[in-house]
Amino acid sequence: MMELSRKRIAVLGSTGSIGTQTLDIIGRHPDMFEAATLVAGSNVDALAEQCRRFHPRRAVIADRSLYARLKDVVASMGIEVEAGSEAVAYAMATDDVDMVVTATVGYSGLAPTISAINAGKEIALANKETLVVAGDLVTRLLRRSGSRMIPVDSEHSAIYQCLAGERQESVSRLIITASGGPFRTFRKEDLEHVTPDDALRHPNWSMGAKITIDSATMLNKAFEIIEAHWLFGVPADRISAVVHPQSIVHSMVEFTDGAMKAQLGLPDMHLPISYALGLEKRMPTGEPAMTLADYAMLTFEAPDTGKFPCLTLAGYSLERGGNTACVVNAANEIANEAFRRGRIRFTDIYPVIMDTVDRVAFVAEPTLSDYVESNDEARRVALSIITSR
Repeated sequence: MMELSRKRIAVLGSTGSIGTQTLDIIGRHPDMFEAATLVAGSNVDALAEQCRRFHPRRAVIADRSLYARLKDVVASMGIEVEAGSEAVAYAMATDDVDMVVTATVGYSGLAPTISAINAGKEIALANKETLVVAGDLVTRLLRRSGSRMIPVDSEHSAIYQCLAGERQESVSRLIITASGGPFRTFRKEDLEHVTPDDALRHPNWSMGAKITIDSATMLNKAFEIIEAHWLFGVPADRISAVVHPQSIVHSMVEFTDGAMKAQLGLPDMHLPISYALGLEKRMPTGEPAMTLADYAMLTFEAPDTGKFPCLTLAGYSLERGGNTACVVNAANEIANEAFRRGRIRFTDIYPVIMDTVDRVAFVAEPTLSDYVESNDEARRVALSIITSR
């Protein structure tokens, strides 16, 4: 009887930062959750170890070349093994999955998330690029399918919690907090010489390499503004970012009467993950609680868009519309990796993105195939720009 009452969860990106913390929550509440499907990109060893611990019904590796290796390791466990991007998308829509946690990073999360939406699954969304790339399409699909999407990003979870019990028409502004990243106190000219290792030293959060670089450029915050627009239906000119170096206030909502709600907590993802898995039911996370006396001073400051121009890409992308945000995301994924590999400077990331936007054909009302084509073209153009530098 207990087996039937458990929520069956598919974790897309189970070996990454959000994925492993999701499995922490599942492991702490075995009476409530089952890790039914685990999906990884290429980290076959970590996926195999997770299979040993959680015994999912299905394990999927996106890299087809690793299928045989995964199959050999888990063959004796009675686990169904699949490989490839089509298998990933299919696994999100099977009847033995109730909720999909989209914990992967980047454009690769779009197709499997759409597959889950079309199948009417509950979506715990940590892959912000799904809404950045194709927010208009995804929100239309959500309305059509009846699928429910709950944010996992700490900032959007905070807003979601602050909006509980409130009327949409009472919302004046959404205020998304940003730590400021590792270069908050740097001068603009100093950014010319920072290294990937410098950029990966986030002061508060432990995240994957790609998103940590996005945090350093503040493009991550631009993407979060775009995501908030689609999640909560608030116009871009009523969503702003504020730098909050302590990362204790995760976001705020201002209401029409001047009141403001904020959600506070330690910089740890277990809380927003558990809130999403429990569909707003609060559960013990097993993590330390915050002691307010330890944070007697919480500070806020306006972001410096002159120093961090990537932050301006939120308003630019939403105002221009069409496939703009899709192109921005694709160009950034290429530029971000190029910086991490030492091929371009930190300050080259923004120009590469804008040059790519200028060269990729604008599509005013993109279909899914248009998004796919725009993504592919933007990656080719960004690579060409970087190679020619």
